[in-house]
Amino acid sequence: MKIACIVTNGFEDSELRIPVDRLRQSGHQVDIISFEKGDPLAGYKGKEKVTSDKGIDEVKAADYDALLIPGGHSPDKLRADKRFVELVKAFDKAGQLIAAVCHGPQILLTAELVKGRKLTAWSTVQGDLRQAGANVEDTEVVADRNWITSRKPADLEIFSRTFIEKLGSAKR
Repeated sequence: MKIACIVTNGFEDSELRIPVDRLRQSGHQVDIISFEKGDPLAGYKGKEKVTSDKGIDEVKAADYDALLIPGGHSPDKLRADKRFVELVKAFDKAGQLIAAVCHGPQILLTAELVKGRKLTAWSTVQGDLRQAGANVEDTEVVADRNWITSRKPADLEIFSRTFIEKLGSAKR
């Protein structure tokens, strides 16, 4: 399956690396999508560096089976650009899988999709989600319909496993 991973500078290093590696090891294609194709991107801890495969203007949700949103500072930067918000809305409207970790749900919040949904996020984001009407659980992973969310780097193995399991049961 094809996975779109939206990210920019300041992502949490492990929240990109671990899920992307697990997805690729499971035979899935992962495209790194940022503002422009060829953007050099670095995690905020400086451990991970990647180059974007595509720019946001080159992609649409229909080209992919699922969306990955790593945390760190990246989601806050992405949600300031309506193109990323609209892409997330399109994935959700189509019922495609969306996997967001740590601060990743911030973009779901900006897209005004969280009301009535069950999810988790980094501890400081949880309150914002509750204020917007989300049902927040402080657990390692929460799966709600087409969403998979986790809180932090310590949750990445179960987050990745759950994502891969859901991809296996998703319709192509």
